[in-house]
Amino acid sequence: MDRRSVIKNAGIAGVLAAGVAPAVHAQATIRWRLASSFPKSLDTIFGAADTFAKKVSEMSGGKFTISTHAAGELMPAFGVVDGVQNGTVECAHTAPYYFFGKDETFALGCAIPFGLNSRQMTAWMYEGNGGKLMREFYAKYNIVNFPAGNTGCQMGGWYRKQIKSAKDIKGLKFRVGGFAGKVIERMGGVPQNIPGGEIYQALEKGTIDAAEWVGPYDDQKLGFNKVAPFYHYPGWWEGGPQLDVFINNKAFEALTPEYKAIVEAAASYAHVEMQAKYDAKNPTALKQLVGNKTKVLPFPKDVLDLAFKESMALYAEISAKNPNWKKVYDDMSAFRKDQNLWFRFTEARFDSFMQAQKL
Repeated sequence: MDRRSVIKNAGIAGVLAAGVAPAVHAQATIRWRLASSFPKSLDTIFGAADTFAKKVSEMSGGKFTISTHAAGELMPAFGVVDGVQNGTVECAHTAPYYFFGKDETFALGCAIPFGLNSRQMTAWMYEGNGGKLMREFYAKYNIVNFPAGNTGCQMGGWYRKQIKSAKDIKGLKFRVGGFAGKVIERMGGVPQNIPGGEIYQALEKGTIDAAEWVGPYDDQKLGFNKVAPFYHYPGWWEGGPQLDVFINNKAFEALTPEYKAIVEAAASYAHVEMQAKYDAKNPTALKQLVGNKTKVLPFPKDVLDLAFKESMALYAEISAKNPNWKKVYDDMSAFRKDQNLWFRFTEARFDSFMQAQKL
């Protein structure tokens, strides 16, 4: 059998049907380094980088390998965009909203207060205009992006004192990730952007009054319940935060079409797996936290109302001065409106009914 003839005339489906493996083994050997913004102790969020690297290796028959490095090993947690942009590393795994200081538009690729939930975010990225618009934006930073994880809606953080009203936000020194700090500031709080591996010490020493990370599984690992008893919900600033693999554009364009396809497929696998892990692990962790006297409390309505009001005002202000933001936000906002109408009739009603049942 002439392998080249089969591949040329039958395409990949025909190749597989004929039992002829694609010629991945003929590809060049490639070694990349990935810089993560997360500590290795968090097997869920750092683990997505490991999953991505593992799948790239498996699908390339070991010809394309990526070594994964925790925050601080190659560069600081918040230095990974510069590292990828400058070609210091070929790729990174991070939460794009960490870099809103460069341009607020970074946050739209991850999560903004009262934005999209995780399913809506994935729909916008894969089937809406989100992926295309963010790809155009990241090109300004020499970055090619691929969705590579989502935590699902997060918890609202750990507090030394209970939040009883919006007044309790005033003066609160709060570690909050990414763009949400801008809204907390407008509410009278004092936002702190601290890497995950440094939060516990700051909360323990009283350098901060409160901190949020992700949810029960990660938060329990980080030990926040030992130094702050009140666990509020929901994380209104992170309805569906997306993690990305950022790849240096020159490194990506140097890949063969087969390797590019492998990268995209591996990132998609990591994207699905991360949220599956969180959804599977969070319930048990939450029960354990409650068993250890954690007080799980909803945010008062006036906190959510004020946060929503300030968020919408902030977005209007940014749209008036940042064309990058406006282009992406206007599209996301229209998508969000239709999604919330749809989810109202299906997911929301089904979920609320099922959660009221005693199964």
